[in-house]
Amino acid sequence: QVQLRESGGGLVQPGGSLRLSCAASGRTFSNYAKAWFRQAPGKEREFVAAINWSGASTSYADSVKGRFTISRDNAKNTVALQMNSLKPEDTAVYYCAARQVFESRTWYDYDYWGQGTQVTVSS
Repeated sequence: QVQLRESGGGLVQPGGSLRLSCAASGRTFSNYAKAWFRQAPGKEREFVAAINWSGASTSYADSVKGRFTISRDNAKNTVALQMNSLKPEDTAVYYCAARQVFESRTWYDYDYWGQGTQVTVSS
C-alpha cells in the first residue's frame, strides 16, 4: 500500500518557523515530482510549493516565496517544507502530494496524497 505521511505541524507564533516532513512508504518516489498544498477552513486547497524528481527545479506560490523552502532526500524517500516568518494566514492543513510530471499547481493533477498535518500560526 502506497502511503505518504506528513509530520511536523503544530502551533507557532507569528514570525516563527516550522519544518514539515513527508515520508513515503510502499514504493519509491525518487522519480516523482513532489508538492505541498494547504487548505484552510472554508477555502479551496491551494498550491504552496513543488519540486522536481532531482531537486534541481522548484516552484512556489507568490504568497510563500522567500519564506518557504521545499527540498527532498531521495535516499530517504522524503520531502520537506521549511517554513520561516510564518503569518496567521499560513494557518491551514498542509498536505504533501506526488505525481510523475513536474510541475502542476493544480491539486487534482496529483496521484498520491498524505493525510495532512495542521499548522496553526497564532499568538
